[in-house]
Amino acid sequence: MPFDATFLRALQQELEPKLLGCRIDKIQQPDKCAILFTLHRRDFDGKLLLSASSSAPRVHLTTEALENPAQAPMFCMLLRKYLTGAKILALTQPPMERILEFTLECTDELGEKCIRYLYAELMGRSANLVLCDSQHRIMDAIRRVSPDESEKHPVLPGLLYRLPPLAEKLDPFAMEEAEFFRLLEAISCPTRASDWLMDTFGGLSPLISREVAFRVWGDGECDLFSICDHTQGARKLKEVFSQMAHPLPYRFTLGGKGKDFSYFPVEQYGTLWQREEFPSFSRLLDAFYAQRDQAERMRQRTQVLRKTVQNLLERTTRKLEIQKQELLTATDRETFRQYGDLLTANLHRMVRGQSSVSVENFYDPEMSLVTIPLSVTLSPQQNAARYYKQYQKAKTAEKILTEQISLGEKEKEYLKSILEELSRAENEKDVLEIRNELTDGGYLRSEGKKRMKLPPSRPREFLSSDGFTILVGRNNRQNDELTLKIAEKRDIWLHVQKLHGSHVILRCHGAEPTDTALTEAAMLAAYYSEAKDSGQVAVDMVEAKRVKKPAGGKPGMVIYENYRTLFVTPDPNLPARLGI
Repeated sequence: MPFDATFLRALQQELEPKLLGCRIDKIQQPDKCAILFTLHRRDFDGKLLLSASSSAPRVHLTTEALENPAQAPMFCMLLRKYLTGAKILALTQPPMERILEFTLECTDELGEKCIRYLYAELMGRSANLVLCDSQHRIMDAIRRVSPDESEKHPVLPGLLYRLPPLAEKLDPFAMEEAEFFRLLEAISCPTRASDWLMDTFGGLSPLISREVAFRVWGDGECDLFSICDHTQGARKLKEVFSQMAHPLPYRFTLGGKGKDFSYFPVEQYGTLWQREEFPSFSRLLDAFYAQRDQAERMRQRTQVLRKTVQNLLERTTRKLEIQKQELLTATDRETFRQYGDLLTANLHRMVRGQSSVSVENFYDPEMSLVTIPLSVTLSPQQNAARYYKQYQKAKTAEKILTEQISLGEKEKEYLKSILEELSRAENEKDVLEIRNELTDGGYLRSEGKKRMKLPPSRPREFLSSDGFTILVGRNNRQNDELTLKIAEKRDIWLHVQKLHGSHVILRCHGAEPTDTALTEAAMLAAYYSEAKDSGQVAVDMVEAKRVKKPAGGKPGMVIYENYRTLFVTPDPNLPARLGI
């Protein structure tokens, strides 16, 4: 992503007039790498997100309602102690660096005014948020860095804060055409244009370097050493950087999905990328990262739980394979009974100590000879009894294994449904409800402490284009409640066919559902299922009164009959369009 120093300069110029004079009313840490400030000024209220995520470091105003964890992390507690009520005095950026420095007027333990500094280092994998006192001594950081990890830029409490080592690169916005010409003339070996721009000038991301090379030379891969006259190249470089000095926020999409963003129109991909201009850089970043961040936060929060369920699923699958193999052995039990009958009929031909005996097989129409293994320590009668016992044992095993395999298959499907639920979890409450479900089912150990009481969760609610209410379950327990308690007899129940997904109820209140309402409900059922990224998806639909819970069925498991099937294509924009 082109969150380079030039982009940050444009963002800093946008934020500065809005943030100066604001007080920090509230501090949250929605995930391990992000801090959220709630700000207030007489003429301004807003939320400022500071993210030190290694994949998406940034600072911007946000309108997203980010969820607060049940217990605040230590760095969040430190910021609350020292920065709550602080006033933002200055917002500065070191030249050509991806760093923002917040100068804050705070109140110390004695009630005296003091200055503290917060540094947002937005440099990819080494991104960090560092709090310093008035002497620039580090109080703490969201990510501590020992001297072993970074000899040049350690970040530990008590150390004096120093800016990361500055790259010795030129500022392209402060150069004249003649200077560009001298730099180009000095190239003494084959050099790719985009690489030369990245290595020579500061504040440029790879995307912008390729774009500049495309606009100046028509190809970012061209070799600058092979160009004889750089007069035109120097002139175009000056023109392009002059245009870039007036940044605007753009988002680029590919096939309807956010692909990238920039402060400069990207033309190197022609019509392949669609361009959308935003009213502000904060709005751009908020729109670009909102859905991605939500998915990443849920991935982090469900990681341990997902791994536990995955291990249970693998264990269940292995157990099923062993049981199925044992069942194949048990189905050969008739051989044991026949051996017992043949031995009983031929006791007079055997003596103790024989290892085998060959007898006529009267179960074979041709009366062929069959050799039966014997135990040398048993008498002929005991050998016959041993085969009858093996027959009874195999007969019992077949019955038990058939039952166990049936239960195992249901267990396997249930665990798969839990994994699918975790992929659809939208907030911490969803994750906690799934955890409680697994604990009640005996899959997880109780933590021993009093379980957090959750307010009753509500299903997702939508309104069809023609006014019908559509309810979508969030997890197995809610699916049960939605289908068996909330739904009325004449409501329409929908579920993706033969795959895991949410139960969907189309509320009819005695009216006949329209084709539009049925289609949109089916599309929601397809979207909130394993098949959300598929093309044509089969969705079963039936009156809710025909949906039953099987005896002993796992949460979310139902059976139904007399259903119809619709084939629909999931639409990722439909939930937002129909959401209430």
